[in-house]
Amino acid sequence: MEKNIKIIATQKFVRMSPRKLRLLADSIRGLDLNDMADVLPMSGKRAGEPILKVIKTAMANAKSRGFSEKDLEIEEIQIGDGPVLKRGRAVSRGRWHPYIKRMSHIRVVLTVKEKKEKGKKVLSSTLPKASKIKKTKKEKKVDKKKVKALKKKKK
Repeated sequence: MEKNIKIIATQKFVRMSPRKLRLLADSIRGLDLNDMADVLPMSGKRAGEPILKVIKTAMANAKSRGFSEKDLEIEEIQIGDGPVLKRGRAVSRGRWHPYIKRMSHIRVVLTVKEKKEKGKKVLSSTLPKASKIKKTKKEKKVDKKKVKALKKKKK
């Protein structure tokens, strides 16, 4: 299987402020694909609908390339600024109060999960090699936390 396969889906010119979309996108980062499909409609935010549509589109793109949902994970969700519509309202004394209607671009990138082989432990190369010295339970917990933190940083 190829490495670093990326499946990309984008939605441009969404008539919603990027700030509102980013709020929801930040809250779902790190969740499973199936969990996102459950969380987004129940979030109570209007921004959930366009984000969910883009995620479903990316999943459909992956299925058409022969990948199953279980093999996929979200690498990134980007919410970019789109063009703005400059509008205004006439007020007293011949004046004009402007307001801006913002648009956004949503980009979702899916990758294929790497399969771990049974019996082999995968450790980061940045960690020092384990020596034959016995470690206390507290030291073992600290090492596990470091490994988890490094794995999160790599993603």
